[in-house]
Amino acid sequence: MAEQPHGQATFYQYRLLKKISLSKHLTSLYLILPCAAVASEMFILSWDSFLYFFLAFVLILWIHFVIGRSVLFFLGSIYQKKWRFSLRTPWLGYMPDQHVSSYVFAKVQLHTAWIGICLFGIMAFWSPLSFIVSILFWHLWLLVPRYYALLRFSDQPKDGMLKFSDQDISYYKQ
Repeated sequence: MAEQPHGQATFYQYRLLKKISLSKHLTSLYLILPCAAVASEMFILSWDSFLYFFLAFVLILWIHFVIGRSVLFFLGSIYQKKWRFSLRTPWLGYMPDQHVSSYVFAKVQLHTAWIGICLFGIMAFWSPLSFIVSILFWHLWLLVPRYYALLRFSDQPKDGMLKFSDQDISYYKQ
């Protein structure tokens, strides 16, 4: 493989433009947040909030999966093969497991955010308050790291590729 001029890193046919490391301290804080949320919910609303908190987590993962899968279906079958259900923190849920276009990733996250909020607004009329609070918490908790990545790479060219790992987020150009 030929050496790159000016020390530019390459990954297959992609050129690394920017890499953001995820600090262990921030990741630990991110993982402690649900414990604090369920404790405060149990203290403020009711003791059965723990059950609603768990049910809301499972429901949110499923809703995010269905919305993400549907958006990818409309974008074309080529994209569906690059996405998997992930248990890596902070990338829990339906995430790309290889390079993905920043446009596709942003489109999936945008639709997941607004369709999710609309669904929760509809569910709010028939669900207990602690369940709705739990749903909103998990929805935002899962989306915050994804929007953090999109925000941090907003100054990069829009036709780039994203790659997620446990320790960092990388932005490549084809």
